Amino acid sequence: MRRLGRLAAGLATATVLVVTASGCVTVHGELEVVPGATEPEAAKALEDFTVAYNEADKAYDPALDADRVTGSLGAINQAGLTARQKNSPEGNAQHKPLELTDASYVIPRKAGWPRWFVADTDSNRDQDGGKQDTRWLLAFVRTGPDAPWKVSYLAVASATEVPKFRRDADGWAQPVPSADTDATLATAPAELSTTYTDYLRDGAPDVFAPGSMTSGWREARKTTRRAGFSYQYVDQALDSGTFAPLGLTTEDGGALVFFSSRHFERQTAAQGLRPTVTKDVQALLSGEVKSTLTKERVSSQLVYVPKKGAGGADGKVRVLNRLPGLVAAQGS
Repeated sequence: MRRLGRLAAGLATATVLVVTASGCVTVHGELEVVPGATEPEAAKALEDFTVAYNEADKAYDPALDADRVTGSLGAINQAGLTARQKNSPEGNAQHKPLELTDASYVIPRKAGWPRWFVADTDSNRDQDGGKQDTRWLLAFVRTGPDAPWKVSYLAVASATEVPKFRRDADGWAQPVPSADTDATLATAPAELSTTYTDYLRDGAPDVFAPGSMTSGWREARKTTRRAGFSYQYVDQALDSGTFAPLGLTTEDGGALVFFSSRHFERQTAAQGLRPTVTKDVQALLSGEVKSTLTKERVSSQLVYVPKKGAGGADGKVRVLNRLPGLVAAQGS
């Protein structure tokens, strides 16, 4: 487990940014509150990401979009492409180009770097109209004036789940201070990763609405059974550097927040048995699987956090989407 922990720690990119007490990030004294991007810049960033994503997916080559992804999406994307490249070095015979259209941009005004925005798009991966119609939300981050825009979070949600965002007179969105020092929200965005992983382990704090990604996931873990095998789970917060949460204030006083987490699943076999190793796991495996297999996943979540004081189900954090991906495996 220690070795895998070091592998996971290596995913977080070092940063020279300084977080102030107010939650603002400053570089070289840049304290002016300005929009994170113009709409043409945001549209160009979305186009550049889509082109790079398609090139990488077609070739199964992580190098082709490495400079367009970061954070939890980067960890998931790069590990997934690495595994597929090993298993299919000739590339993706089933490649279907991703198309992201009908884009609108939610661009917050903030001081310093990093700057960021969210692209709310329609993809060609769903069915238009009806319950299967979804929106792809991509959070783009830029760490400095000469740095490229990279996607740190990707979430898929129905159009009805995407709230209306609070905007100023000029149409710019309002970011949620990571510390939420005024305690206006039911849960502080900076604490979401720790709160979520604590909840998965202990069932407390009980701030999440019931669902497949909260209470349902805890129950599934408890009821997982296979003769001759035992299962252990470890959940860890992942909330610094390129994995920092990003939140936008909504019109109703709540917030839509992206955050990351890390999850280990260890499967131990009784004498004479051996855990099953799939091709994707084998491609990311270190060590030899004799009796134990530990899988490490990085996950990103999109949640709606209500304002503080809302009662009942309306007062609990709703997990709208969870995107997990295998990033490493260890055998012993």
